[in-house]
Formats: sequence, structure tokens, C-alpha cells
Amino acid sequence: MENRTVVITGALGGLGRAVCAVAESQGARVIRLDIARDESLPDCHAVDLTNADATRELIQSLGPFDSLVNLAGGFAMGTESWDSDDEQWGLMFSLNVATMRNAIKAAVPVLLEQPSGSIVNVGAFGAREGQGLMGAYCASKSVVMRLTETLAEELKTRRVNVNAVLPTVIDTPANRAAMPASDPADWVSPDDLASVICFLLSPAARAVHGALVPVRGLS
Repeated sequence: MENRTVVITGALGGLGRAVCAVAESQGARVIRLDIARDESLPDCHAVDLTNADATRELIQSLGPFDSLVNLAGGFAMGTESWDSDDEQWGLMFSLNVATMRNAIKAAVPVLLEQPSGSIVNVGAFGAREGQGLMGAYCASKSVVMRLTETLAEELKTRRVNVNAVLPTVIDTPANRAAMPASDPADWVSPDDLASVICFLLSPAARAVHGALVPVRGLS
């Protein structure tokens, strides 16, 4: 990652901080994007990624960069798939699909101007198939995975590789609080997941296109 510049969305979350730390430890310059700005961190910018115009304006003002990591997203349990309330569907698609697509629309033109580039998205291991009371989440993450494969086909001959990681439960403070009866030792360490993401960003993964990489810990 030496001398590479990486734009990371959702950079202030539990996974985001781990990816930033691993990328910087490997020599990358990191540009942090999140809904709010942490003034104590370098290259940290506030942006609402659900707003396509604001996302495009910010990303295209950053100057050249080599990689994009789409970590912004969210999870929430839902109700039965036939529930007439569409709020949950709108929320999951806004957080998981719109944020990624808006970042991609803004970033790909910049990446195509570089000698090479990379994009890593975050799908979900559990969304490889439907799960009860998780229809909106699984559907939104399925879109992430299919769009990853589509982008990989479109960009692989243009020196940009696109891949995704498929984690199970990530060991974050929020997940520990939400699932106190579970054993976090079985979950995915943010540092371990960050290492996989940084490999996919690096020149060492230049031959990897459209991979959906399970990162499961012991689960």
C-alpha cells in the first residue's frame, strides 16, 4: 500500500477505524469520509453519502486517489416480507445501496485517470441466501454483491479491480451491546477483516476481479 491514496467511507465506525489503521500501517495515505467529521483525525471529511450531489462534489474535490473502500452501511432486523410498511426497505437500501452507488459514481471517473485502481465493497455472508425477518437487509446486500460483480466485469480491462468481502458478525462494541448472550470470540475481528480488505486494495490483488470473499472468523 506504499504511496497509495485510499478513500474510505464509513471511516469513523468500528470497522472503518480498523481499515484506516491497517492501511496507514502499510504506507497508504487515508482519506476518511463519514456522516460527521472528527477534527482530531487527518483528511477527515463530513458528507451525507445518500446525497448523490454532495457525494460527487466532495469526492471529486479530493484530488487523485488509487482506491475506494465502501464501508458505509447498516443492519437492522425487519419484519415479515409481506409487511405493508416500506420504511425498513427504504432504510436498508438507502444505507447499503445508495451510499455505495453514489460513492462509485463519483469515484470511478477519478480511478480511471490513474495508472491502476481498486474498489472493495462490503457484502454479507448471510445474504448469500434469504434469512427470516431479514428480507430488506439480505436484498440490499445482494445488490451490493451483484453490483460488485458487474463493476468488476466493466472495469477489469481498464486497470481497476473490484471485489467485496462477505463478513459474518463483526466484533464491534455495537454488536457486543446488541448480542450480550453471544460469544464474540467466534466473530470476525475488525483487524482481521481490515487485513483482507487491504490485501484486495493492494497491487498484490491486481489479478483478482469480482471476488466475493467470505471472512467468517469462527462462525
